[in-house]
Amino acid sequence: MKNKKYIPLIIIVLIFAIWFIPRINKRIKSDKIIESNRTEEITQSSKLSFVKLNGESRKVPDFIFLNQDNRYISNEDFTGKVYVAEFFFTSCPNICIEMNQNMKILDEEFGNREDFGIASFTIDPITDTPKILKEYSERLNVKSQNWHFLTGKIDDVYELSNSGFNIFAGVNPAVAGGFEHQGYFALIDKNGYIRSRRDSNGNPIVYYLGINSGDGKQGIDMIKEDIIKLLENG
Repeated sequence: MKNKKYIPLIIIVLIFAIWFIPRINKRIKSDKIIESNRTEEITQSSKLSFVKLNGESRKVPDFIFLNQDNRYISNEDFTGKVYVAEFFFTSCPNICIEMNQNMKILDEEFGNREDFGIASFTIDPITDTPKILKEYSERLNVKSQNWHFLTGKIDDVYELSNSGFNIFAGVNPAVAGGFEHQGYFALIDKNGYIRSRRDSNGNPIVYYLGINSGDGKQGIDMIKEDIIKLLENG
């Protein structure tokens, strides 16, 4: 008799299990889909993020350097242009080769536009004179007039790299080529602000890989998509 008292309770538990648990699972799966879609929207958003430092949008500081044609080029020459910046050196034996092969892809796609440019700053300005930079650009078969290979005082270059862009560059005799640097591309909008897409957590990725990653998506493909966004939408 005692066991019979629990029969109604057992029936209620079974009804709950049969009726409600599948609906709870369905709701959880639905929420995951919604979250997944939200993440995708952040990553592929047409509105690129501003890169911020101490709460303020980071703008490229003023600079003036000589290009491969022995002509002075400053940040003002890039006003009204979307441009990509990198730090490299012509005798670099490793990542610079791949970086500038990828940069050439960008130049071939966008270099004929008046509202696009490229700034390649050498981190070995003592060796990389305008003449050397001109020879380097010719070896790359650069056709565009909007790709500037830039050289200047070494202190100014490193100040721009390490403080202005926060992209590390330095002298290191222990590494191949004698210099070390990060293989990043920076994307700058028409008003001189550093811009980037966001990661899956909604945070700016800040810079784009100038070399190819294992998934083949990180660097060149992403920045091509985002250059178009800035050219079209600002």
